[in-house]
Amino acid sequence: MPNQSSSPAFEFKSSVITVPVLNIYTTDINSFSLQLREKVKQAADFFKNSSVLIDLQNVQDQDLNLALLLDAIHNVEILPIGIRGGSEAQQQSAKKIQLPIFNIPRVSTEAAPAEKSPKPVTPSATTNQSSEEPQNNTINTLVTQPIRSGQRVYAKGDLVITSHVSAGAEVMAEGNIHIYGALRGRALAGVLGDENSRIFCTDLQAELISIAGNYRISEDIEDSYKKTPVQIYLDKQALIIKNT
Repeated sequence: MPNQSSSPAFEFKSSVITVPVLNIYTTDINSFSLQLREKVKQAADFFKNSSVLIDLQNVQDQDLNLALLLDAIHNVEILPIGIRGGSEAQQQSAKKIQLPIFNIPRVSTEAAPAEKSPKPVTPSATTNQSSEEPQNNTINTLVTQPIRSGQRVYAKGDLVITSHVSAGAEVMAEGNIHIYGALRGRALAGVLGDENSRIFCTDLQAELISIAGNYRISEDIEDSYKKTPVQIYLDKQALIIKNT
């Protein structure tokens, strides 16, 4: 009889993760492939081996060769994890190639909050709750140590960081983000779709900035804003960077 370990070999746990959403606007695979390659060239290290969720809502009434679309995405070393939306025929095609189908409400182009990092930062949290306002569940988070490369911090309210954010690190908040130091990694505010959220930092050197799913990568940020104090916000779906 084989030995049976008393320790469990695995465990299922519910979780939510942050994944970029790739919205498809054309079924012309050649045009899509060309534009995708050009986009990836702008920040090859950022896109390489990154996961994406493919949103087909804008082409659900068109004929789409899903297999060719996936080939075009794989060719630039991006890894699709599934589709969202699409027609019944498109979803059947996804099932045939064992591509998961996600039924997620489209609250924004940004995906859900990230799962906890294997190297978590331990923040101190302050809450807006009081005995007079029990309905307010917003939690603001304060982090006083540097956010190192590979680390990820998520705040349910505003996120305040009194140190720097290293390249390769990621900070996210459902509300605003305040960074009193250099921002060299990624900062995503309003991750659940709050378009009134803002990012404030004293030294902008970011790999990526995002408000409610609207983002810019480093190559799209004008030099006049880099290494300066800025605030970042949305104006009619346009991401605005303003010196402070």
